Amino acid sequence: MKRARHKMILELIERYPIDRQEELMTHLRANGFDVTQATVSRDIRELRLVKTATGDGSYRYVVSDNGRKLHTPNRFETIFRESVLKVDYAGHVVLVKCFTGMANAACEVFDAMVWNDVVGTLSGDDTFFILMRSEAAAHAICDELNRYVTHHG
Repeated sequence: MKRARHKMILELIERYPIDRQEELMTHLRANGFDVTQATVSRDIRELRLVKTATGDGSYRYVVSDNGRKLHTPNRFETIFRESVLKVDYAGHVVLVKCFTGMANAACEVFDAMVWNDVVGTLSGDDTFFILMRSEAAAHAICDELNRYVTHHG
């Protein structure tokens, strides 16, 4: 059942510009899947779906290519340069400010790379945070990430 549901989710997000869990639930129910919000949320996480901005300024779920092989330094650099506005830190926490709708993509490529002293990340719509093991590590990664920031303006 789960495999069939996952297959249907992938078909639905390919066919429709779905940007909310409730909308995905509605489509799944219309296709014979009796799902709860918790199930849909878990499926999104398991399928590694992320929201991305479309050309018209709206958003939609897409499949993240979270395989390590696809996250080359060039891909990281390209996405980071196109998404990130600024990087700063306070204490053990690094703030990465992005264009609206781009934080999930930038955080996803960040997570796929190997970094020292990263405890974890938390992503929103236009910002993601990196929790570091120490203030010195936060300062160091802030300096490293700022190499990839294009100053827009």
